[in-house]
Amino acid sequence: MFGYMALFGDRGANGNAEAAVSRLRLEDIPFNGARAYDYLKQLCALGPRRSGSPGMKAQQELLTAHFRKLGGQVELQSFRVAHPVDRSDVSMANLIVRWHPQTTERILLCAHYDTLPFPMLDPVNPRGTFVGANDGASGVAVLMELAHEMASLKGNYGVDFVLFDGEEFIFSQRDRFFLGSEYFARQYVRGRLPYRYRYGVLLDMIGDKDLQIYQERNSMWWRDTRPLVEDIWSTARRLGVREFIPRKGYTISDDHVPLHDIGKIPTCDVIDFDYPPWHTRGDTPDKCSALSLAKVGWVLREWLKAVP
Repeated sequence: MFGYMALFGDRGANGNAEAAVSRLRLEDIPFNGARAYDYLKQLCALGPRRSGSPGMKAQQELLTAHFRKLGGQVELQSFRVAHPVDRSDVSMANLIVRWHPQTTERILLCAHYDTLPFPMLDPVNPRGTFVGANDGASGVAVLMELAHEMASLKGNYGVDFVLFDGEEFIFSQRDRFFLGSEYFARQYVRGRLPYRYRYGVLLDMIGDKDLQIYQERNSMWWRDTRPLVEDIWSTARRLGVREFIPRKGYTISDDHVPLHDIGKIPTCDVIDFDYPPWHTRGDTPDKCSALSLAKVGWVLREWLKAVP
C-alpha cells in the first residue's frame, strides 16, 4: 500500500466497521464546518499540490496570507531532497504557524499539505490528476478554520500548527515517505529550543462523509501517547460525537511516527483510514462533508482548551 501501512485492525466481532453516527447536525456544532469545507474546496481548486510544484507554491502563499491575517506567526521551514526518480533537486518546506509564542510549554497540531504526485491506486488512470480532498486538504482545512479562534483561545499551552511537506512524494513503493515530519523532528531534537511539546495531534483523512475514527494502534501502544488518545476520545464522548469510536483500529505508519520516534514528541494519529477513493482520482471534495470537518474541529478545540 502507499502512504500508510495498515497492518491489521480490530473492527468488531464480525470484522465489519461498527455503525457510529451522531445525531448532531451542522447547525448543532459550534465549529464552522461550512467555512472549513469552503477552505477544503479552495485548496482543491488550486489543483495538484505535490512537493516542489506551482500548485504547492500557490498553496503556501494562500495559507501564509490566511494565517497571518488571523494573527499567527508563520515560518517556512525549508529543506531540499533528491527527486526519487531522476535525482534532481526538489525544494520543500514545512509551514509552521505559532500561536502565543511566548509560552514555552506547547501543543503541536499538524497535517500534511502535499498531495500524492499521481493517483497510484486508480483502477482506470493511475497517472491521472489527484487533488487530495480528504488525503491532505481535510486536515489543513480544519486547522484553517481553527485559526479563527486561536488568538483568543484560553488554555494552558501555546500551540503550533505544522503542515508537513513531502509526506507522500512517492512514485513507487520503494520511495521514502514522511520527509517533512522527519526533517521537522530532527530539527526539533537538534535545535536546543527554549520550548517543548507536551503533545502532538496529527489530523489525516478526517473529512470523509462516512466518518469513523478508530484509535490508531501505534498511538495506543506507545505508553506516552495512550493518555492523549483516551483524553481526545473522552472529549468526543462528552460532546456526543460518536464517530470517534473507542476501539483500536488499524496500525498506521504516518507522520506521527517520526515525531514520536525521532522527536520524542508524544503524538497520536486522528485518521479515518476506511476511505474507498483513497489514492484515486475520486478523492474529490464531493466525497467529503462540512459535518465531518465540524465534528473533528469541535472535538479538537474542546480538547485543546482542557489539556491539563
